[in-house]
Amino acid sequence: MGWKSLDDMELRGKRVLVRVDINVPVEDGRVTDATRIERIVPTVTDILAKGGKPMLIAHFGRPKGKVVPEMSLRQVLPALENALGVSVAFVETLEAAENLSDDATAAQVILLENIRFAPGEEANDPAFAARLANLGDVYCNDAFSAAHRAHASTEALARELPACAGRLMQAELHALEASLSQPERPVGAVVGGAKVSTKIALLENLVTRLDTLVIGGGMANTFWAALGADMGGSLKEDDYLQTAKDILAKAEKSGCRVILPEDGLVARTFAANAPYEVVKLTATTKLDADQMVLDAGPESIKTLTVAFEALKTLIWNGPLGAFEIAPFDTATVAAAQIAARRTKEDALISVAGGGDTVAALHKAGVADDFSYISTAGGAFLEWMEGKTLPGVAALSGQTL
Repeated sequence: MGWKSLDDMELRGKRVLVRVDINVPVEDGRVTDATRIERIVPTVTDILAKGGKPMLIAHFGRPKGKVVPEMSLRQVLPALENALGVSVAFVETLEAAENLSDDATAAQVILLENIRFAPGEEANDPAFAARLANLGDVYCNDAFSAAHRAHASTEALARELPACAGRLMQAELHALEASLSQPERPVGAVVGGAKVSTKIALLENLVTRLDTLVIGGGMANTFWAALGADMGGSLKEDDYLQTAKDILAKAEKSGCRVILPEDGLVARTFAANAPYEVVKLTATTKLDADQMVLDAGPESIKTLTVAFEALKTLIWNGPLGAFEIAPFDTATVAAAQIAARRTKEDALISVAGGGDTVAALHKAGVADDFSYISTAGGAFLEWMEGKTLPGVAALSGQTL
């Protein structure tokens, strides 16, 4: 493991700098989805219970080292106080933070203004990190979703103070290690979405580690085209046909079974409730120029059901079709429900991540039934690609 948790730290009377991700959606100055805020509550609560004084460090949007009033973290303050159930002092500058953190009469929790307002943050400036370090005695990273960024508050700061992982970071790392580093076998993955080009490294890494790989969504069209099929007007990437062939060859060499949809829901318009027909998919399939595969078909779902029944561990990233419009959400919903049922039966460890994936699982009504759902996007993908994340490496004292 290599990194410490809150359980390993003495916090009584200590100032604890906590890197969190509360980069939540806001409309008209109000938080519309507080999920990320709610997920940091266990860490902050634990620090308070252990007698520590948390100062939260977070980003909001991409201000690129400049003060942008519309990206102030002040607008998340009411939702943060509501979730934590304690008073939170908001400070706009490091100078104010230096004064407030030493003030015994200050609020229980301190929230520092958007750390990305400072140019030293994204530059991973050691001098800026050292200045941040002067605000605390202990560093706690609870922002796995920002761990793939080598920024001052995620990487350099961890090397300035005794460092540990927060509860959310700890849960993310345990779940990902259990699903890929030391999984119960057989282990499989669902990788869907629109483009092969965005997930080449992911696929190349997974085929060497998995027993079964399910490829869906627009990506599957590219793989079928690589095998010789004419996919008509379906979303596909002709520039990546050789890449798809190489991935299939690597999978075969590694003993990883690749499952492509064997039939698809084919429509001539991309719209909700568009008329469609079920078409068998093979290397000799020939679709008309205006025909599009928008979802996997019923035979594909049957195959997935059998495949899922054999798995002990499942990783999911990306939908199997155009899940945002009915009826082309059918395969994604069906597969998610199968995985959820197996998980509830204690027969499967299921880990999912990625924005579209989480949205699809919520749509299927099974988001609470998976073993773990990651709130991270880029960090989740980079971990699955086998990359070392700077924020995690820093907690372990590793150098990149």
